[in-house]
Amino acid sequence: MSAFETPPSPLNDKPQVDPAAVPVGLAGADRRRFLKNAAGTGVAVAGIAGFPFVHAQEKITLRYLGTAVNQDKKIAEKFEADTGIKIQYIPVTTDDVTKRAVTAPNSFDLIDTEYFSLKKIIPTGNLLGIDVKRIKNADKITTLFTKGEVAGKKVGDQGTAPKKVMYLDKPDSKTFAKDATGFMTLIPTVYNADTLGIRPDLIKRPINSWAELLNPEFKGKAAILNIPSIGIMDAAMVVEAMGIYKYPDKGNMTKKEIDLTIKTLIEAKKAGQFRSLWKDFNESVNLMASGEVVIQSMWSPAVTAVRTKGIACTFQPLKEGYRAWAAGFGVPKTVTGRKADGVYEFINWFLDGWAGAYLNRQGYYSAVLETAKAKMEAYEWAYWMEGKAATKDILSPNGDVLAKVGAVRDGGSYEARMGGIACWNAIMDENAYMVQKWNEFVAA
Repeated sequence: MSAFETPPSPLNDKPQVDPAAVPVGLAGADRRRFLKNAAGTGVAVAGIAGFPFVHAQEKITLRYLGTAVNQDKKIAEKFEADTGIKIQYIPVTTDDVTKRAVTAPNSFDLIDTEYFSLKKIIPTGNLLGIDVKRIKNADKITTLFTKGEVAGKKVGDQGTAPKKVMYLDKPDSKTFAKDATGFMTLIPTVYNADTLGIRPDLIKRPINSWAELLNPEFKGKAAILNIPSIGIMDAAMVVEAMGIYKYPDKGNMTKKEIDLTIKTLIEAKKAGQFRSLWKDFNESVNLMASGEVVIQSMWSPAVTAVRTKGIACTFQPLKEGYRAWAAGFGVPKTVTGRKADGVYEFINWFLDGWAGAYLNRQGYYSAVLETAKAKMEAYEWAYWMEGKAATKDILSPNGDVLAKVGAVRDGGSYEARMGGIACWNAIMDENAYMVQKWNEFVAA
């Protein structure tokens, strides 16, 4: 996704309709069309088919806190075109999203944060449970989040699986509910399952295990992600694949388990295994594109970026499974009135299909598959979601060719990839100790 930031702008004097005053019978696109048209004309609407009186009001601007990678200019533009409501992006790092949520909940109207951060945020009481009754497609949100299942089968839930932190008993609860309730912590935005990226043209043999990352065959040509909370999960996948140790929960290690994992990494590093420990998306792309690295921790869009350069690169399915991650929209306790209505309007719009299709075309997955499918061409859906060979060239939202006719998506179908999750990104109870030990690995 493109990083995007809009500068703060003065309130537009174009009148805006209070979403609460929209006729109850209108939903989805009809409701948004009504909002936009009434706001655009500035004319009070009364007495038409029993519509309540709508006052001309100032335009709403929603402050959207999240990482730049999730803040897309085209999504903001499309939402404003459909509803008249403006999005002002506040781009910060993943860690700073959490810090803001904990320390400054009045500095944003909507948060887009990872599910693993909720263990830090929810106990503060700064996020309100989202009223499921106000979310039109709540019952269509993928069962991966609500039940921890894909196609009726349970997936791995080590780490912070969304189903563990999905619900609250009441709107202002500071602890998670054990079962489904009427209040969700977050509404899913984007999610995926990560694995290793490889250069098949340079490796020239099948790769099917996380253990290959530390195979001496790739000495000096391997790389690992240098973000401690994610990198250590990749390392744990390798440790298990090598048969060194089986973790009860890779996402919540004991100090002894952290020591073992870091010791394994330090030994490999001292033996010259790693060409790089990368932190930046572009760095991972350049390492692979140049051929300096042939196997590494990698994100799906980075693999796509290498391919658009005309270079072979595979997001490699592995027999031990994937490390998954997920983000979602949350509502701060400080947002009220028309702003709160606007936030719910945005969330409902986001689940209505256009944004989901847009995200699916970038290799991410959307929360409500049914509405996204309705906004995609049949050949696109077949490629991205069903694991079928492309019958036409597959294009990015910007029109770049991502895959040629006949290509099949790495990892296959949605069910194959998301059904193959082994663990989820997490913040461990021993996080401070883990970061300290990870830094010892970096310095070794």
